[in-house]
Amino acid sequence: MATLRDCFALLVTDPDPLALDGAPVPGLPDRLVALDELRDRLLARSCAQTTSDTAWKVVIRRSRVRGGAWTVGAAGMALPALRAVASRLGEHSGLETADVQAEVLTGFLTALATVRLDLPRIAVRLRWAAYRAGLDLLTQSLETPHPDLGLFRTLTVTQAQAHGPYEVLADTVADGVLTETEAALVAATRLDDVSVAAWAARHATPARTAYRLRDRAERRLVDYLTGQRVHAPADDPASRPPGPPASSATSATTPDPAGVPSMVAGVPA
Repeated sequence: MATLRDCFALLVTDPDPLALDGAPVPGLPDRLVALDELRDRLLARSCAQTTSDTAWKVVIRRSRVRGGAWTVGAAGMALPALRAVASRLGEHSGLETADVQAEVLTGFLTALATVRLDLPRIAVRLRWAAYRAGLDLLTQSLETPHPDLGLFRTLTVTQAQAHGPYEVLADTVADGVLTETEAALVAATRLDDVSVAAWAARHATPARTAYRLRDRAERRLVDYLTGQRVHAPADDPASRPPGPPASSATSATTPDPAGVPSMVAGVPA
């Protein structure tokens, strides 16, 4: 959302800010109204519902037809509401802030392309769509069994004293416990401080899917490190590496084009 804020600020900067002609919109001045001013006017308590709905219709239609700047502009106008939604959901979640924000923003953008414009209270319905998307991620996180993260870290550190954490993960790939994608996801989000949302975006995967993938992988990893019987990864498309398969299972290192470590044949990336 910080990136969205900065992009929106550039769009509404003089001398040629992204603006809406206020003449056809009841309640707006008869001139071009920059989108940041439009946002502030629509957020005012004195703003009539007719003014809000009419203005949002124009912005949404331009977003659907022109995309690009108008989509960013629409999201920037909704930014105060999106921040409030993400903050509220984050108070009840152990998820990373960036992941919650990404899911809320995704929910808003999805609704932007599909929300009905013939019904009133457009802004409210967009906000609810964003809230539901974030809530779905939160609910899934709470319902999914999680491995003991303290145990996971302790075991990984213990193994790492002899082999290094990346080699531990690479061994799980060689032994068929994790897929390359699962190992790369765990390495990036647990060892390299990459957020799940960022990893998911780089791999064209929904954040909620990436969370499920990591949870399943970490449960198998803990079982592997504690010497328990481990079931091989399910034949789940989400657990397979994105793009074409690796040309050789014995290559030493395969750099991930998205910048996320990938490990094969027991050698750390």
